[in-house]
Amino acid sequence: MSTMNISIEKKRSDCSALPKGWQREEILRKTGLSAGKVDVYYYSPTGKKFRSKAELVRYLGDSMDLSCFDFQQGQINTMLLCKAKKARAQFDYRGVRSDASLVPPIRQTASIFKQPVTVYKTQESKVKTDLKHGTQEKPKQLFWEKRLEGLTACDAEGVKGTTSLPKYIKPLGPYNSDATIIQSLATALHVSSQPITGQTGPKQSILENPGVFLNPEQPLIAAVTITKDDVRRQEERVRRARQRLQQTLAVA
Repeated sequence: MSTMNISIEKKRSDCSALPKGWQREEILRKTGLSAGKVDVYYYSPTGKKFRSKAELVRYLGDSMDLSCFDFQQGQINTMLLCKAKKARAQFDYRGVRSDASLVPPIRQTASIFKQPVTVYKTQESKVKTDLKHGTQEKPKQLFWEKRLEGLTACDAEGVKGTTSLPKYIKPLGPYNSDATIIQSLATALHVSSQPITGQTGPKQSILENPGVFLNPEQPLIAAVTITKDDVRRQEERVRRARQRLQQTLAVA
């Protein structure tokens, strides 16, 4: 047959892969730019022509599964059929090794048959507390008193007061002045709720590595030892202060 100077050859036969009465037609182009190309069409028992697999699927619907049907060859593709069966096959858990909690317990040994495993609880499961959760202690800054160096309080008349450490209180820490030590000691007396003992760690270790051995809860002074003489002197000071207060109240 020749159509518009294009020579073609038609061949129609029954299609065994489709229901009875369906026919498959091959049209071979012999001449022209598309010589050698084969066009495939299908005809229903009523004579309706189908040009693609999608048209067949829409027409047949659920009456036939065409997922493995090769439209060009007109037969069931065995490779597609094997892939479909494999996808529908039951999942083999023996190949799963990533997360054992997601699959039922089975033996992980090389065995021909799946052998179920019975799980026996031998000891109580204890959950350890994660110390990272809960109330966290805020880190304390070391040597914050050095930011106040050079600042001195004065009275209403502008007279600056002078401060000095008692002889039995020794500063401890690198490059600390007496004013810095007094600020540290005064803060500890007013803010801290624990006894003021000073730095009880080794003096040499504190001087060499204060970031590790310095106790931020204590002022920057060496460990202070209170003797009985210190207690007696303090009692005498309190007694004299009370006497002066009593005299002042009597005059007023």
